[in-house]
Amino acid sequence: MASAYNQSDGGRFGDSNIVGHEKCESYFLFRGETTLGEGFRTFLYFLGLAYCFIGLSAITARFFLSMENVVKHSRKVVEIDPHTNAEVIKYEKVWNYAIADISLLAFGTSFPQISLATIDAIQNIGKLYAGGLGPGTLVGSAAFDLFPIHAVCVVVPKAGELKKIADIGVWLVELFWSFWAYVWLYIILEVWTPNVITLWEALLTVLQYGLLLIHAYAQDKRWPYLSLPIPRTERPEEWVPGEPPSPKHENNVYGEYSEILQVGEENGNVVDIFSIHSNNDTGPVYQKVSVTDDAAESSNQHFHQEKDLHVLSLWKEQFVDALTLESLESRKLNCIHQRVARFSWQLILAPWRLLFAFVPPYQFAHGWIAFICSLLFISGIAYILTKLTDIISCVTGINAYVIAFTVLASGTSWPDLVASKIAAERQTTADSAIANITCSNSVNIYVGIGIPWLIDTAYNFFVYNEPLRIQNAAGLSFSLLVFFCASIGCIAVLVFRRLTLKAELGGPRFWAWVTFVYFMLLWIIFVVLSSLRVSGII
Repeated sequence: MASAYNQSDGGRFGDSNIVGHEKCESYFLFRGETTLGEGFRTFLYFLGLAYCFIGLSAITARFFLSMENVVKHSRKVVEIDPHTNAEVIKYEKVWNYAIADISLLAFGTSFPQISLATIDAIQNIGKLYAGGLGPGTLVGSAAFDLFPIHAVCVVVPKAGELKKIADIGVWLVELFWSFWAYVWLYIILEVWTPNVITLWEALLTVLQYGLLLIHAYAQDKRWPYLSLPIPRTERPEEWVPGEPPSPKHENNVYGEYSEILQVGEENGNVVDIFSIHSNNDTGPVYQKVSVTDDAAESSNQHFHQEKDLHVLSLWKEQFVDALTLESLESRKLNCIHQRVARFSWQLILAPWRLLFAFVPPYQFAHGWIAFICSLLFISGIAYILTKLTDIISCVTGINAYVIAFTVLASGTSWPDLVASKIAAERQTTADSAIANITCSNSVNIYVGIGIPWLIDTAYNFFVYNEPLRIQNAAGLSFSLLVFFCASIGCIAVLVFRRLTLKAELGGPRFWAWVTFVYFMLLWIIFVVLSSLRVSGII
């Protein structure tokens, strides 16, 4: 990936249009690309973007499974029954659900945007002007999260089914920090130091993510003076949603071991590689145990041997599955066109599936290894996306900022859409579906913009003793104002639905689809106005 296209520090994100732009000498893989027609090159690069988005969706599926196993992890607590003096073993969830929503679910689903912004910052390090690709993508992603994803979640529940937020207090805290994130961004761009970001502003931006975590935890635990006195209704046991396994995996790769690797059953308790729990439990499990040390040691040795063999078997099956282009189910289809279509789709996915087969099974190490490996692959895809976006902007003359908050924002927000849709389908409440949206928006600002700006401002401060300048601050501030006004309209409708229908999601199909159309119109208004502003038309 190389470039012979010279631009000024901020020119890539300044006011530009398609008319009168110079011939682009940048290329993605081969110098011969520059001899192709601009229209054909643009088509190929957009095709590359689409293929990267497909890969992003594929690795996101593995990420969700690993994340859910991380959150499922329980710790062993041994207590003494005061009445019988017998040992009572208690298995409790390690993760607090509110923190899991903000740190694992929201951070993980926002990782494509965060990676893209960080890579863009590293590429611009040493320059006095910040790159606009990262902030543009993150603001556009926030709009995509708030409007289209809310729209999808409203219509996902079955006709007449209502799903409401169980813990209004936590949601209000998350909503406050989400709104404050964009107010804060406007303040540092237009009020305190216009068009300039200082080291301390960037540092404060990142630190506010920690304040969000503390405040959400305090609200979840109902700490005095730090929480709202709002009661919550019953919430589901599994707070973070997981993508349901496909029939193919259910019958083939993961059918024997499932999400939780069962290696033995006795008296209604399932022994797996993560914890011991009851088949019909709804909370922490308490068991009175009395086993000898020799028996326990023998059982543990057998248990770890079984675990290692099963994980290796699953990893092997991942490669076999990646190289299988036609399943038994496809061979049974009578329609040749359907078979060809399925085979073609599997052929397109084959390179991604083979690459992602190197990610260890999520059953290993409570899902942490697969979780980290998935994030690394997401970062790699984000790097390719930044290169392709730069070249598309160069070839077409379209402002890269416009591409960032439209095409890139929509593509990199796909994990957010999948996560919230799964939550809206599978959860009995609307908490995770809506929390993922509001928390992702907070993460986008505090982490996604804060860390890249912290990298660049720190370098400029210690090397040049200069702040970081924002070339298109006016356009970014305008987008923030439009987003803020539209978001008030979005939240107002959710509140209205809660007051009238007693739920934020679902309800009568007619009103669900009316809400869907309204949210999509808000998104279109944001995209059109922001595009016109950064292009210098308004």
